[in-house]
Amino acid sequence: MNDRAETDDIAVTMTRIGRAARDAARRLARISAEQKRHALLTAADRLRADSAVILNANEADVAAALEHGLAPAMLDRLRLDQQRVEAMASGLETIADLPDPVGALIDESRRPNGLEIQRVRVPIGVIGIIYESRPNVTADAAALCIKSGNAVILRGGSESYFSSRAIHATLAAAFAGCGFPPGAVQMVPTTDRSAVGYLLRKMAAYVDVVVPRGGRGLIARVQRDARIPVLGHLEGICHVFVERSADPDKAVPVVVNAKMRRTGICGAAETLLLDDGLDDGTARKVLHALLEAGCELRGDPRARGLDERIDAAADDDWGHEFLDAIIAVGFVDGVAGAVAHIERFGSGHTDAIVTENATAAEQFLAEVDSAIVMLNASTQFADGGEFGMGAEIGIATGRLHARGPVGAEQLTTYKYVVRGTGQTRA
Repeated sequence: MNDRAETDDIAVTMTRIGRAARDAARRLARISAEQKRHALLTAADRLRADSAVILNANEADVAAALEHGLAPAMLDRLRLDQQRVEAMASGLETIADLPDPVGALIDESRRPNGLEIQRVRVPIGVIGIIYESRPNVTADAAALCIKSGNAVILRGGSESYFSSRAIHATLAAAFAGCGFPPGAVQMVPTTDRSAVGYLLRKMAAYVDVVVPRGGRGLIARVQRDARIPVLGHLEGICHVFVERSADPDKAVPVVVNAKMRRTGICGAAETLLLDDGLDDGTARKVLHALLEAGCELRGDPRARGLDERIDAAADDDWGHEFLDAIIAVGFVDGVAGAVAHIERFGSGHTDAIVTENATAAEQFLAEVDSAIVMLNASTQFADGGEFGMGAEIGIATGRLHARGPVGAEQLTTYKYVVRGTGQTRA
């Protein structure tokens, strides 16, 4: 087949998907909360029933990924097991039992002329979600879009193609069995990269917002090429700042967990900041715990002076997303120094302070301008599931529409409903 024919095929396929999604969105906006809840619970049961099929598909993806030398962090995101399938199903159940955001009254007022004005939550419409090696995003995104009354077009990465397709097939069958329109949850049926380009540049008539989830290369491309609004973040440059009053019994487990629980997720800490006023004993405990956990440390001169196993940090280690068992370590001048460092090198994702000083805590929480700021807690809690959303389809670091974990409520907008009794304007 020649290039022109392939391009035409992509255009035909994507236009068909877009039209089906737009038609489904009109119908989904009017589906009741109970219908959505029942559909999500049914889908959760089907995921469990189809777990063997899903895991077999995942084995094919993992085998291909190993053959092609996929990075360890990406491989960790790709790999599924029974526990992760159960987590997907449990996430759907949690989303099902959340309050339905659609139709929720945000505020209301009565004007002197008698007009009653309400602001009410409504679905955005059609959501396009582009993701890489996380097949669980297929389930999370579909569930959140159904809950918020949106149609969704899913485009998983080639490395998770078989896994995502198997999960989608299970969900689509469950939703169809509950009477949902076939265009409610669709997956782009090709790994051809031109399909992504077509979605980003030529589907504004069908897609209302795009949510990218993946590495810097994917997200940068989406933000650069999209002719549709984009909701997402570029990198997760997360910091943990251990302030001089920190309790070492809190600091050690928080820092180790923030870095080492799962090194390949966007909420993993990439930089450890230590207060100039922190005593060397506490600093050594924190550094020693990271080293013993198998983490490579790249530090400034003072950090290196505390443990000879710490390598020298290069200039580009600050503000670098390692997505691996590597962390940059540096000393800063109190809260002000930490805020300045984060402002210079951070990505606006998640930053944490460990301290027993209430004044220092409030200064950090107020002055660090990130989507998520934390006190005495691991940055790995930067997750919609941990926030009670059941799941999320990404962390938004922009300042418009949504910020932080993007759950069902963040996938709605609002409209004004005005009720009168015959008023006319002079």
